[in-house]
Amino acid sequence: MDTILEFTTIDFSSVFLSVFIILIGIKSISSILEWVSQKLGLETKWMRARREEHNLLLKTSQHLTALQEKQKQDMEKSDMRDEEISNDIKKLTFMFIEKEIDDIRWEINNFATKISEGKPCNKDSFQHCIHIYEKYEKILEENGLDNGEVELSMELIYDAYKKKLKEGELWPTHKKS
Repeated sequence: MDTILEFTTIDFSSVFLSVFIILIGIKSISSILEWVSQKLGLETKWMRARREEHNLLLKTSQHLTALQEKQKQDMEKSDMRDEEISNDIKKLTFMFIEKEIDDIRWEINNFATKISEGKPCNKDSFQHCIHIYEKYEKILEENGLDNGEVELSMELIYDAYKKKLKEGELWPTHKKS
């Protein structure tokens, strides 16, 4: 019990001050020993570890710089490739549109030729041709292109359609048996 009572009489502020002074003394002695070893060219384990950490930090910094440069080059290549792909898609889209326009023109002109030769045509054929002409006009409008290829053919088709409607030739006739 006496030992416990002795702890209560201890001046803790002087103990903390003493510990603090001892730590400062150890740090000072350590700094002096480090300075002396540097002057003598001696290297301690602690100094070697510090130097190796410093070298490792420098190497890591250099590697990061190299990686950043590589990433920058890769991004530039990727951007160029994206642009090439975009241009190729635009070309393919334009080629597809041209093909679609050419196919529709051919179909309309072919139907107009069939009519001008006097070959028989039914109502569905006329309606299909008129519908496909509307599609043709829409494609041209959406792509900022001009017509001029099938206007005469469509005039011929419209005139023949109107004539056949007036004459009743487009409606199926039922033959009585």
